[in-house]
Amino acid sequence: MKVAYVFTTSGHTVDYKLGKMILPQLEAGTHGVQVVGMFFFDDNAYVLRKGDPLGERLAKVAKQHNIWLGVCDMCALDRDLAEGEPVWCTPDRKSPRSKAAPEKIRLKNAIEGLHVGCFPDLYAALATNPPDAVVSL
Repeated sequence: MKVAYVFTTSGHTVDYKLGKMILPQLEAGTHGVQVVGMFFFDDNAYVLRKGDPLGERLAKVAKQHNIWLGVCDMCALDRDLAEGEPVWCTPDRKSPRSKAAPEKIRLKNAIEGLHVGCFPDLYAALATNPPDAVVSL
């Protein structure tokens, strides 16, 4: 079975559920499913900073297991993980763009292998390796 995780709940979600349950199981090869993607929102994005011990472990496991890692563009901008403009809306964040503008944003101080965007980018990434289930944490 293939799964994708979407980290939406703020608080200790990433530290506890990812850091103390999911990631150790992935590292040990005992998680029981194939993880094909993880997408991070809100303060969960802080773990994706370069040098964060949990984020660096995640980057290593993602590379080993071909796990797509993504972060919400606006969440990354608000938390200084990226600079530029949102991918799918205008810079004032009030209107959608007529087409994506990935060239307007770039990650900085982020773990290796991270992608930045929004739901359409998550859908496109998972379309090439679709999960059987999506788990929202």
